Amino acid sequence: MARVLVVEPVAQPGLDLLSAAHDAHLRLGLDRGALLGTLGEEGGWDALVVRSQTRVDAELLGAAAPRLSVVGVASVGIDRIDVEAATRAGVMVVNAPTGNTIAAAEHTMAVMLALLRHVPEADASVRAGEWERGRYTGRELRGKSLGIIGLGKIGKAVARRASGFEMRVIASDPYLTEEQASEAGAKLVGLAELLHRSDVITVHVPLSAQTRNLLGRAQLEATKPGAFVLNVARGGIVDERALADALSAGQLAGAAVDVFSAEPMAADNPLRGAPNLVLTPHLGASTSEAQDRVGLEMAEQVLMALDGATPPYAVNAPSVAPDTAPRLRPYVELGRRLALLSRQLADEAFDAISLTYAGEIAAGECAPIRAAAIAGILETVTDQRVNAVNADLVARERGLTVRELRTGSSEPWASLVELAIGPADGPPILTLAGSTAHGRPHLASVDGFAIDAELAGVMLVTRHHDRPGIVGAVGTILAAAGINISSLELSRLSERGEAMMFVSVDDAVEAAVRERVRGVDGVIEARVVELPG
Repeated sequence: MARVLVVEPVAQPGLDLLSAAHDAHLRLGLDRGALLGTLGEEGGWDALVVRSQTRVDAELLGAAAPRLSVVGVASVGIDRIDVEAATRAGVMVVNAPTGNTIAAAEHTMAVMLALLRHVPEADASVRAGEWERGRYTGRELRGKSLGIIGLGKIGKAVARRASGFEMRVIASDPYLTEEQASEAGAKLVGLAELLHRSDVITVHVPLSAQTRNLLGRAQLEATKPGAFVLNVARGGIVDERALADALSAGQLAGAAVDVFSAEPMAADNPLRGAPNLVLTPHLGASTSEAQDRVGLEMAEQVLMALDGATPPYAVNAPSVAPDTAPRLRPYVELGRRLALLSRQLADEAFDAISLTYAGEIAAGECAPIRAAAIAGILETVTDQRVNAVNADLVARERGLTVRELRTGSSEPWASLVELAIGPADGPPILTLAGSTAHGRPHLASVDGFAIDAELAGVMLVTRHHDRPGIVGAVGTILAAAGINISSLELSRLSERGEAMMFVSVDDAVEAAVRERVRGVDGVIEARVVELPG
């Protein structure tokens, strides 16, 4: 049972899911020093759950090493997480990117309507005893152009809702095609055109080095005069000083801001004194339904990571679509076990691996298989944690060349994974191939020898001359040592030529037994390999 530390508020359904599966502890209100001390407690923690306030950096990850394997973020935003440091440490980062989609989209529409219909000011006026209907004449959404910067899950949800208000929707997103934008009811344009044409502009991109101050002074000055700007994404995407100046100068008719560069909103934030502005305290995801969904989604990702699977929303590890993951998972484990086997069968040093994906598996995402194979190759030669998170990085740092190929032919298997190891500038020294049967990894061949053996447990592997009596002699030696044979696979390249035998056994094969097998007349080599059960 894993130990899970939760240090920020998470909806109860998420906590319940974590607690049902593992030993979950809720420690709220810890300052930085107390959190570092808690992470360094004897026994350690396998998972850390945060939300949006805890800064997860190299110092914190170091305090939690070496046991910490996953950080769960109960939010879509990961700007408080040092993903690079987590990757180097082999710590997976997972978030909840879809749980708050509806809430954020609805809040965007709510502040848009409040802004154009002067709802906050009108409410304050009535409460003050006034009745000034003419002063608060607003504008309709119908017929207005809405410019969406970032047409991801939330941006698309906003587009669909804006279409219901009969708005014309345009979008700027460098990662989408025109067809993809059209499916969401939006026309794809460049950022400059969007700023020039939009009556209302809303941003829905993550905060990164590329998006910080995405709407700065120059961009706000390029907007259509009298436009409205909304930020229900992340503080820092819109330059707050430039936005306040654009409102004061009348370049913008109004703005609505839900997120700020420093939260809670700083006392000296220039937006506090800006006119025609609707402010809310980071409420985009603040619905009870969204919090439940986010908590559950994050908890599901954490549980998958703790079970050794790569969740679909892993931030720093190769992932696949949820409907594909169950079919791919056995091949991910296959890649790792082929790599572990190759390490035990190879006598020579090597600095390159080649992976070939054949058959049905070749048509899909194979990055998780690659990561698992690299981890299997490296985990026995380094004390550094190597997993799906940092496998590619560690391979580069250690000078391991990784090549990948795809082919449609995999007869007689539906799918096949081939792993070859050798020097980067020469032929392979060992080639293995495998597939799955009933969800279990199976060996299909070794250097041209056709072998159908389950890749699990203890196996005695021999190369010998194809002649009568060798199989019996090996069996007799094992029987004399009290070692039970569970299965035996025999293959030969040609009659009376070289042969290979994989003998799966239920017991450990001691060195003395291996030496007796090597002494059998006709045996070229014999070794024992061990794989997870």
